[in-house]
Amino acid sequence: MYNELYELWKKEKENENAIQRLPKNFYAKIAAYIKKTMEENRMLDKKTTKAKLLDLEFKNVKIMAGELFEIRYRKLWETALARETIARDALTEEEEKLYGKVLPLAEAYHAFSKDILRGHLSAIEKDAKQTMMVLRFVQEIPALVGSDLKTYGPFAPEDIAALPPENARILIKQGVAVKVDTN
Repeated sequence: MYNELYELWKKEKENENAIQRLPKNFYAKIAAYIKKTMEENRMLDKKTTKAKLLDLEFKNVKIMAGELFEIRYRKLWETALARETIARDALTEEEEKLYGKVLPLAEAYHAFSKDILRGHLSAIEKDAKQTMMVLRFVQEIPALVGSDLKTYGPFAPEDIAALPPENARILIKQGVAVKVDTN
């Protein structure tokens, strides 16, 4: 795993603009490798050569993995802000999910800047007024579409979720959820 990480780290650093392809299970492999190395290191006598080498390897892995994450994060963010596309097969499963959250934020930023340049602040004012209500569910309910057109749920008893106020009030009135005081 060490050699694979080194090669991927080196390739990502060398190509400053495009995100490089990672195996889909890369982060799971790195996490398992780090965990195994930590456990192995704990069991060794710290004075042995093997322990010192393993400690050095562990430090290098943390540095390379950390830099790889930072580089990829920067590339994902810059690509989203530039409204360019990323080859989805270059992303891991985790990165695809994160990119799905970054993209709407980048779009909102573009809309915000466009509105500002037109002399309006309406997009942000509307979003600021839209606060979510935190609920604790007391019975099972299927998934629902919120007033913001996002899907929420399904929910089991004792689940906690934040929903648009319009939907939250209805669920509270129906007795399927109770408001959680967040103060």
